[in-house]
Amino acid sequence: LMMVGRQEGGSEVDPLIQLDMARNSVDDMYEGCEDKMATKVKTEFLVNEKKTNKHFALVWNAAEEYYKKKWKPKPGKKRPKTLEKEQNMAIYAYTLDKPEIYAEFNNAVRTQRDQYQGTFQYHSLHFFLTGALKVLNSRKPKSERCLTVYRRANKKFNLGIVRKKIRFGAFTSSSMGDYPNEKFGNETCFKIYTCLGADVTLYSKFGESEREFLIPPYEIFKVIEIKKRSDDKNLPCEVVMRLKSTEKYLSNLNCVIHNILCKTEIHLI
Repeated sequence: LMMVGRQEGGSEVDPLIQLDMARNSVDDMYEGCEDKMATKVKTEFLVNEKKTNKHFALVWNAAEEYYKKKWKPKPGKKRPKTLEKEQNMAIYAYTLDKPEIYAEFNNAVRTQRDQYQGTFQYHSLHFFLTGALKVLNSRKPKSERCLTVYRRANKKFNLGIVRKKIRFGAFTSSSMGDYPNEKFGNETCFKIYTCLGADVTLYSKFGESEREFLIPPYEIFKVIEIKKRSDDKNLPCEVVMRLKSTEKYLSNLNCVIHNILCKTEIHLI
């Protein structure tokens, strides 16, 4: 079932969404094959995906224009070294609202494990977005990588999962500091202690207004607590779920394109 990654409002509540270990997720972390994949993505996937996926081409071109205006080094001016150009563009593309691609992209990421080596259409965006989150996360001292973020959704989720492990299975937007605006929904709120994501505020289309923090598909969480507004009228949503990172990741598809590694579940600390 689809789990849209950006925080999403709207008046209609979708049917129940299952939170589990997201076994069908495209969860490649490219651990140990970044350089080989970078070459393959830049010389093959990106060229082909821009030709065959017109919507992606539109979004990617918009991200390129943004990069030229905001980030391209100017003669005589030094910019601090940030992300690689394509990583920078990937965050902007993901957060773009017109034209937007995140819903379609995240649905593919969450469900198309079996198509990953075939018809999956988003190798480029997935690779660069994953790389961006890993770089931004690794630049923080270990003591600062874990923090609590907040997410709203106008969706209902399965509730019998306290003490169970889950992954979001797609790139999942959240907000730093407090719950975001109620326009993103008041059906389910998530209070998430995450260790593998990254603050993308600087590169997001929305900048400081959303204080966006992006959680990767591969991070494993434990469901600590689920509260209902029917038991506590002061809750910000009908249901509030509290998740805590296990500080582990699961990448079933790690480097599978190159058959370097098949499956990893690694202790980070």
